[in-house]
Amino acid sequence: MFEFLLSPIPGFIALAVVVFLIGLIYAKTVYKNAGPDEALVITGKKSKKTIVDGQALEESGQRVVHGQGVFITPFFQKAFKISLRSRAIEITAVAQDQNGVTLTVEAVAIVKVGDDPAAIRAAAQRFLGQDKNIDGFAQEVLSGSLRSSIGGTNVMTIIQKRDELGSSVLATARESLANQGVDVDSFEIKGITDENDYIRDLGRAEQAKVRRQAEVAEHQANREAQEAAILAEQAIAEAQNTLALRKAALQLDTDKASAEAAAAKPLAEAKAQQSIVQQQELTAQRRASLRKAELESEVNAIADADAYRIRVTAVAAAEAAVAAANADRDSRIANAEAIRAEGQANADAILARGTAEATATRLSAEAVAEQSEALIQLRMVEMLPEIARELAAPMSNIDNLTVISTDGASQLTKNVASGFTEVDGVLKSTMGVGIRELLGNLVGGVAAGAAAVKVSTPVPALTTAQQADVDHALAAPAVEA
Repeated sequence: MFEFLLSPIPGFIALAVVVFLIGLIYAKTVYKNAGPDEALVITGKKSKKTIVDGQALEESGQRVVHGQGVFITPFFQKAFKISLRSRAIEITAVAQDQNGVTLTVEAVAIVKVGDDPAAIRAAAQRFLGQDKNIDGFAQEVLSGSLRSSIGGTNVMTIIQKRDELGSSVLATARESLANQGVDVDSFEIKGITDENDYIRDLGRAEQAKVRRQAEVAEHQANREAQEAAILAEQAIAEAQNTLALRKAALQLDTDKASAEAAAAKPLAEAKAQQSIVQQQELTAQRRASLRKAELESEVNAIADADAYRIRVTAVAAAEAAVAAANADRDSRIANAEAIRAEGQANADAILARGTAEATATRLSAEAVAEQSEALIQLRMVEMLPEIARELAAPMSNIDNLTVISTDGASQLTKNVASGFTEVDGVLKSTMGVGIRELLGNLVGGVAAGAAAVKVSTPVPALTTAQQADVDHALAAPAVEA
């Protein structure tokens, strides 16, 4: 950074900035411009003399620039601005006309510095830096011209031809204003008055004339209005008369029509009654025809309904008979099948039973042939419940039992046991084996084992019912002491 500051580059930059600022200041000094409502008057040049058509003309050294910019030479030329704006000036002039009538005339004028370079140079020579003096100067010049113009005319001309008065004022004042570089855009008369009511008196005669003409016209109008009213009343009366006649004629026609209507009413009623009767007859005939058609329709409907009911009933009965026959046929077929199946089943059962009995008999015979002793013992064991039941049967039929013994109720048990002892002795004496030996052999399986070896069907053991009968025979029955 320090090396950059010591280098010549910052010096060049500073020099360029200074030169640029000097250039701006110089350009601002040497270049001047004017707005659209301004003009520049540039001084500093020498005037020139030229000869045109044998006349020596001096050209001013002042240069005028309007609405644009221009370069000037410093120290040798100067530029001055002058405004070209328009301004309104109120003017009031008191003067006598050519008839000696004192008038006060008010006007307004629009003035400005002229547009041509000569006018701008003239205005610059007189009003540069003092634009407000233009208003006073123009006001004085125009007031004098206005007073001069008033003195050369009369009141009626001023009143009736204000434009001529304005043109006369401009024609008189324009040259004086142009010499000062001032121009007038317009001049208008605002008002004209006088102190002695001269202008008002001038109008009184005309007003009276007009008033008189108005009164005459009013009377004429009233007369014409009255005549019109009379004619209107006459027309109204004629119209009322015509209306009354018309009303009478209409009333006559109305009465005639009323009489005809009154006479025609009974006839109309009779005709109407006749029409009603005829209509009633037609209605009765139509009603009878309708009733006849209804009866025929009802009878036909009933007949059709009966026929349909009979037809439907017959069809239903036929279908029911067919269904019943089919059902009976099916039932008979089913019964026949059932009977055939039942007979077949019975035959099969009888055949099976016969086959089984034959097989059992054959096997029994074979068993008896081979093991006759064991089978005999088995049959004896199977008969023990019957023996016990027969021994107990007399006691089971006793409702009340009274035991007379010194041993009490136990004597009854002893009696039953002695019965079995006697049976056991009988079996031993006849069969050579007692009840105890039979049961022991059965439990030991001697007879059952031998039968199982030789016979395909095993010898059955004691059933639950048989065992219960044996136990019942051995047990003492309950006795009421």
